[in-house]
Amino acid sequence: MGYRILETDDIPGYLRERGHWDDATDISVREVSDGNMNRVFLASSADGTRSLAVKQALPWVRVAGPSWPMSPDRADAEARAYDQVAKVAPDKIPAIHGYDPENHALVMEDMSDLEVLRTRLNEGEPYGPLTSARTGELVAQLSFATSDFGMESAERKALVAASVSPELCKITEDVVLSEPYIEHEHNHWHGGLDDLAAEFRADARLRTEVADLRHTFMTSAQALLHGDLHTGSIMVGEREGAHVVRVFDPEFSFVGPVGYDLGLYWANVLVSEERARELGTLSDHGDQLRLSWEAFESEFRRLWPTRVDTFFDDAYLDRFLRRVWTESLGYAGTEIVRRIIGFAHLTDLTTLPDPVPASRRALLLGRELIVRRAELTDANAVRALVESRI
Repeated sequence: MGYRILETDDIPGYLRERGHWDDATDISVREVSDGNMNRVFLASSADGTRSLAVKQALPWVRVAGPSWPMSPDRADAEARAYDQVAKVAPDKIPAIHGYDPENHALVMEDMSDLEVLRTRLNEGEPYGPLTSARTGELVAQLSFATSDFGMESAERKALVAASVSPELCKITEDVVLSEPYIEHEHNHWHGGLDDLAAEFRADARLRTEVADLRHTFMTSAQALLHGDLHTGSIMVGEREGAHVVRVFDPEFSFVGPVGYDLGLYWANVLVSEERARELGTLSDHGDQLRLSWEAFESEFRRLWPTRVDTFFDDAYLDRFLRRVWTESLGYAGTEIVRRIIGFAHLTDLTTLPDPVPASRRALLLGRELIVRRAELTDANAVRALVESRI
């Protein structure tokens, strides 16, 4: 039949055609699309005992429409990433019931009983004791398993080849790692930030450091990444009395530098902290970077004895982790900057009564993370930097 864009009325028949639903069961469907890129539908039985989610990649960016074409093949990358994570951390992603490559559609677990982490934080709720730790563990588990440490050479080279995503990587190279530091039509910001936006564009040292991070992003094929790991791609909640964390939307997945995923998460953590500080709702915000790094490092070290190439000894592990830490800080800085004076801003800041004070603090912190990343040797140093800017 070929690719077709699914509408709400198509979903019952589609699920039956694909063998995901009993013909005799009534299906109620509603569209819940929320992100920038795709359409998402929730299908549930009339009696409420069964539900599924259907996510389809459109041939354009959803929020822009056909004026911004985008290959729906990005759904292939998402399905491939879920396959890899399911091998090592199935408890940290939604259950995937099937992928339809012809229509670029995933059928997965309905997570509507959970809450998007960003929404929870914006409402003044805490992270909870396990959210950042499980996120850090996931990054360690996925990156180790798909690196040269955890995967045989031939298999990994096949994964690298299959995971090439030039269109989506180009978006990151431009939107995150270039455009905020030059004059560009995508950039926009609150009027109270005009001076900092101009300063950043004129800061030669900053641009050189960003160029270094950009080149690493373009050339360092260390492991399979989520590629867009932020508080809007994590869902949290309680099920049967247990804390649940689910990471989703890995459509920007590609093989790149491990520190990029951690950096994106840390950027969102630090911006959320500035929101909470502005509103006087600080709770456990200051612990999250440390907790995610400690969980990442601990899990990576736990997996290290299972490496397939034992030439890499423990001394090299220490060096590798130091490099990941440093690069993560740099990428955190670039993500903070682009979310304030670049493209696609964060509701953490835009929904504040006055976004300027928190945005200024975050921007200045982002620049320091980029240019001083080699000096900030541990989480205590980062915490001291954050506190010094209040």
